[in-house]
Amino acid sequence: MLSLVAVSPVLVAATNVELFAPYGVLLVSAFVAATLLPAQSELVLAGLLAAGSGDPGMLFVVATIGNTAGSVVNWAVGRGVEPVLGKRWFLGVRERYERAACIFRRYGRLSLVFAWLPIVGDALTVAAGAARVPIMPFVALVAAGKAARYAFIMIALS
Repeated sequence: MLSLVAVSPVLVAATNVELFAPYGVLLVSAFVAATLLPAQSELVLAGLLAAGSGDPGMLFVVATIGNTAGSVVNWAVGRGVEPVLGKRWFLGVRERYERAACIFRRYGRLSLVFAWLPIVGDALTVAAGAARVPIMPFVALVAAGKAARYAFIMIALS
């Protein structure tokens, strides 16, 4: 027979799903939005803030972490992007990548602060991976830009 003590953590977790759900939804949304897949975490953040779901400070942290983590995936893709640049299926992405690579070559690592920009931002993070930017400076610069963007959104909505 199961004891109440053994079941209680499961019951507690089940009852707290409502508390953690906004953060999980935002984390996934922010992560996907930072990859080459189309998504907009700003709308999810705005909706959660408008609904009063979650602590605003924690939403800010979760969005920044999720979005930065998605950019790290792009960075890793960039580390192996050279062999696929000539592939036919890569044509649409290649144009964005080449534009971002030019920006990255021109402005260097500091351009990563603008990794949040639509269209070119994701490709910038791929270009940084291809350029073999070390992970720690990459994360610091990308996270700073993404945090500033989320802070701006939150201030604008308040």
